[in-house]
Amino acid sequence: MPIINLQIMQGHTAVQKTELLKNMTQAVVDSISAPLASVRVVIQEVPRENVIVAGELGKDMALATVGLIAGRTEDQKAALIAALAASVEQSIGLSIQNVRVILLDTPTTDMGVAGGKTAKAAGR
Repeated sequence: MPIINLQIMQGHTAVQKTELLKNMTQAVVDSISAPLASVRVVIQEVPRENVIVAGELGKDMALATVGLIAGRTEDQKAALIAALAASVEQSIGLSIQNVRVILLDTPTTDMGVAGGKTAKAAGR
């Protein structure tokens, strides 16, 4: 079920963004064994004038906010964070040093899945 909202700076090509979407999806599948059918990734492009990092206006950055059904181990979460950061670096050339990942564990009662059911009602 992982749902990833990725904010990146504007200016990347369509090819780079497609590669990024595919690489992030595969990173989730590989790192936490999530079923491919459950992975969602959305890219939001941010104008440089709307970002400040460490006091520098318009500095390159990426921020991935990941919604997960609760229950992953610390090791799985660490693997997911590393895999997502690496996929950003590989896809759009942004240094892994400028990538941040936030994981949000969501109880099964608070996550909607296919069919308009909670994850708990769906047996997850």
